[in-house]
Amino acid sequence: MTENEISREIVDACYSIHVKFGPGLYESVYEELLSFELGKRKICFSRQEDIKLVHDGLVLEKAFRADLIVENKVIVEIKSIEELKDVHYKQVLTYLKLTGFKLGLLINFNVTLIKTGIHRIVNKL
Repeated sequence: MTENEISREIVDACYSIHVKFGPGLYESVYEELLSFELGKRKICFSRQEDIKLVHDGLVLEKAFRADLIVENKVIVEIKSIEELKDVHYKQVLTYLKLTGFKLGLLINFNVTLIKTGIHRIVNKL
């Protein structure tokens, strides 16, 4: 699957979750629900995966923890907050740069319409 095909599946799964449950749940609940939906679709993913950072010979094995890595191509960062800040977008971009992935999705479930809570972030490498 391409990054775009993967993201379409993720967005569709997020939509079905949000239609049923709406905003207001914990991020961990949305992560569990999204994982369940991706599993039903036979899409490979890992949860809370530690990602390393290498700097001038120093290796930090646990520099950050990705909420979801889907098909080893797309990073998904899940939020359930009042408002996304610039730092949230930059966080995902940093994750993309560290992993070399091209696409990340920043998803805030705490919105009235889920389409306003889904943001694509592209690593231009």
